[in-house]
Amino acid sequence: MRSKKRATIPYSRNTNTNSYSNRSSEDLLIKKRRKRYKHKKKFHLGNLFLSVVTPLVLIFAITKMIAPPSSNDVITVSEIPEPKDIPINISVVGDIMCHSSNYQDAYIADQDTYDFSPVFTDIKEYLQNADLTIGNVETTFSGKNIGYSGYPTFNTPEQLANNLVDLGVDVVSTANNHSLDKNYTGIEGTINTLDAVGIAHTGTYKSVEDQNTIITKEINGVKFAFLSFTYGTNGIPVPAGREYCINLIDKNLILDQISKAKELQPDFICASMHWGEEYKVVPNNTQKELADFLFENDVDIIFGSHPHVLQPMEQRTITKEDGTTKNVFVIYSLGNFMSGQQIENTRNSIILNLHITKHIDGTITFDSYDYIPTYMLDRGQGANQRFQILDVNKTIENYEAGNSDVSEKLYNTLKKVKDTIDNQLIMK
Repeated sequence: MRSKKRATIPYSRNTNTNSYSNRSSEDLLIKKRRKRYKHKKKFHLGNLFLSVVTPLVLIFAITKMIAPPSSNDVITVSEIPEPKDIPINISVVGDIMCHSSNYQDAYIADQDTYDFSPVFTDIKEYLQNADLTIGNVETTFSGKNIGYSGYPTFNTPEQLANNLVDLGVDVVSTANNHSLDKNYTGIEGTINTLDAVGIAHTGTYKSVEDQNTIITKEINGVKFAFLSFTYGTNGIPVPAGREYCINLIDKNLILDQISKAKELQPDFICASMHWGEEYKVVPNNTQKELADFLFENDVDIIFGSHPHVLQPMEQRTITKEDGTTKNVFVIYSLGNFMSGQQIENTRNSIILNLHITKHIDGTITFDSYDYIPTYMLDRGQGANQRFQILDVNKTIENYEAGNSDVSEKLYNTLKKVKDTIDNQLIMK
């Protein structure tokens, strides 16, 4: 048979197509196979390594997780604080008045402004450190344009409101016999000033909606509602059509305000009552009857004002018509906190401290009360700083410790003041 001849292609490179001869193609094919073999070999070795090592790592990790810690291990555990009762301390002051002698003493001539803060330096720490501080603003902030004035129709420089904020005052009552001293304009100005500095207020209003809005404060999970009423406005008529502008003592209005407060589910309802007779150191029958009425209708705490002198206070347990009992508190008058009055006992007052606890079981209790006796010192007309509210106990202690800044005359005065205050506060 005729044998077949294999055709041969001369070895050459075609520069146009980048192709190679058969021999060259076979060489390349062999190299590729060798390279692929080496790659597969590495791949198989890698898989083998992983299949052996991975289970060992997992076993080691699981063993560490379930094994008890050794003495060399350091374990950090975040401490969870134990639940504790939460104490709440409330401070209350009496009438914040401003006679002409007060704002004249506060005037800074070279700046044409007023600064009342020196009056409070001796007692400010108590009010600033309280969880809640309450007072009674018995003046108006009606504006400079109509002229500042003292008794009998008050209009006080607005700087006093700023100084009260710095003092730590949080809530004030504005319903009193001087609320309308500058007519409805004075009520508006007072409200606008207190709003501007951030002091909550109750008792006077610019609308029906405002009157129907009960002021509340929540401190450490305990909610307080605040009401305020006055016996009258010194004969100045309430503007017709604006009867909402001030809360007068009227049992129907009181019940309506208490009802609105209860809708907010407060833990305590506090009522500021401007009542009683001026300069009398004991409450009258009307005050006592109104206190009973308020307690029977779910008011818990009563702060009295208007007499300008201290009257007794008491904590008592009452039995309501449904047979339940509750603890309540009343101070019939806190006296003057700040004023220029000189009548007997009008310069004596206290910082009242109420102690309330929110317990870990959710219950809230009114535990106790105490007070810091205060005295409005008047150094006399022409003195560099005429007025200053003194901490009576601290000033007495300073004198007895040899402090020469306290005169013997002042020491003897304060000893008598302290005895008078202690006696006036006892309910007889």
